[in-house]
Amino acid sequence: MRERVLFFDLLRCVAAVAVIAIHVLAPYRHELGNIPFDQWFTAVATNSVTRWAVPVFILISGALMLSDKRPFELGYYIKRRLGKVLVPFLVWSLFYAYLSGWTATGFDGTTTLEVLKNSPSHETYYHLGFFYYFIPLYFVMPLFQWLVKNDRLNLLYGFVTVWLITTLLYLFRVAGPWDNELWLYSGYLPLGYLLWKKLPIDKTTLWSFVALGGGALMITVYMVVSGSLSAGEYTVGRWLSYKTLNVVLAASMIFVVCRYVADKVTPAAMKVISLISQHSLGIYLLHPIFLWPMKEFGWYQGHPAWVIPVWIVLSGGGSLAVSWLLSRSSKTRWLLP
Repeated sequence: MRERVLFFDLLRCVAAVAVIAIHVLAPYRHELGNIPFDQWFTAVATNSVTRWAVPVFILISGALMLSDKRPFELGYYIKRRLGKVLVPFLVWSLFYAYLSGWTATGFDGTTTLEVLKNSPSHETYYHLGFFYYFIPLYFVMPLFQWLVKNDRLNLLYGFVTVWLITTLLYLFRVAGPWDNELWLYSGYLPLGYLLWKKLPIDKTTLWSFVALGGGALMITVYMVVSGSLSAGEYTVGRWLSYKTLNVVLAASMIFVVCRYVADKVTPAAMKVISLISQHSLGIYLLHPIFLWPMKEFGWYQGHPAWVIPVWIVLSGGGSLAVSWLLSRSSKTRWLLP
């Protein structure tokens, strides 16, 4: 149990920080040729090496839910699992539809109405896209749970093997039925379980995953930067997709590294990490509120090497504080499950 607490707390913490970094650097990405190259490269390289953040959250969900030994009950699953995420998502979608109407010059209600009109197929704010592919995973989760509970691990290994192959095919645009979004995200669920429950952790395992994940990150940076320079504008192909093998390898590396080092974190540091972990979903949902003035008023002038860390602290700290306040009351706690 101690490994589980330390391990998942650390994973949620680093993933939350990485998500904020991705959103902070967004204004720099399309500035190739308009800002010094080193500034553009810093932002784009940071974006390229942090794409594992969202997949890590899915790996965590798969690891935890597939290891749940309790009998499956449909009513409980819909209310306590699916409903706990779905209802807050709907509420925050309404809030961010309203926020999307605000700019530095004032409020435009037509923008909010247009965003709401498109919300069945498109997120109302940039960070809510996560829920459009995460919530459907609840409909395939019981199948994976059944396989684990009935000791059909051979099928689980087979599924993950085929899935990994299709993420490579998707990366290189080899079209096929595997292009389905639910398929390409669903593999993270059993992968998370296998990385936690079936993978022995030792130095050989650690360095093997570091080599694979680190190599994938270096290739990703090279392909994005070189491709953009060749095109004369920012372009990424599918290298920054969450559904491609390079990102899967990077996310797996982070998972394994955090699992290996969790017990080595000092108790004092772990208190802070545990607090951030406890409110990681709140941080995810709330941090764009604190980034709104940065983007609308252009408060990102400067080198991203210092702008990104500063805004990670400001938006991360602000969203952590608000999440903590909302968690203090049963009337608002449900907003940030």
